[in-house]
Amino acid sequence: MGTPEDYLRRADSVLAGVIDDVVQAVGVPLSESRDTGVPDLPSEHYGVLVRAIVGQNISNISARAIYGRIVERYGGHAPAPEELLADEPDALRTAVGLSHAKTASLRSLAEHVISGELELERLPDLPDDEVVAQLTAIKGIGRWTAEIFLIFHLLRPDVLAVGDLEIRRTVETAYGLPEIPKPADVEKLGEVWRPQRTLAGLYLWRWRAVQRGEA
Repeated sequence: MGTPEDYLRRADSVLAGVIDDVVQAVGVPLSESRDTGVPDLPSEHYGVLVRAIVGQNISNISARAIYGRIVERYGGHAPAPEELLADEPDALRTAVGLSHAKTASLRSLAEHVISGELELERLPDLPDDEVVAQLTAIKGIGRWTAEIFLIFHLLRPDVLAVGDLEIRRTVETAYGLPEIPKPADVEKLGEVWRPQRTLAGLYLWRWRAVQRGEA
């Protein structure tokens, strides 16, 4: 049957070129390295969600910069729910470069964890759709953030973040499209990548970094 990369190459000739470029730049297939290209990703459920909220609707470079300032503010680690709620919202927002909405979302997440409304330890046992439902019940957490959690933390194999701006821009460039595709268009394109859509998305993310000389 070959590797997951072989499967994707057979399914999509354009993606095959993307995969080849990334493997050449990185030196090893992503299916073997699980190299996400996100070096600041925390290891615990809560920290991952903090990082995902920070990254909503902005580039990876900007997200890394803001998250780095958050970590620095809290002594070199993602803030615990109690630490975040103890911080003055406007002071946090202006110090690290968060929007009002993202500051409110981070506080809502912390409140849900402390109250027990969100039981983070149960999430790995739930199907993808139920994880999405649990997380999107929190103010300010949309489907994109829940999908990032599934992809980068729970390592679910068949999740494609079709609303992600970086993925949409990569698809526009790699497939020679006249404009940035809509999420529905990326969803349709990615049907042939099942059941390896997570890996396909990782290659699309990483290919954009390769093109910028950042890989």
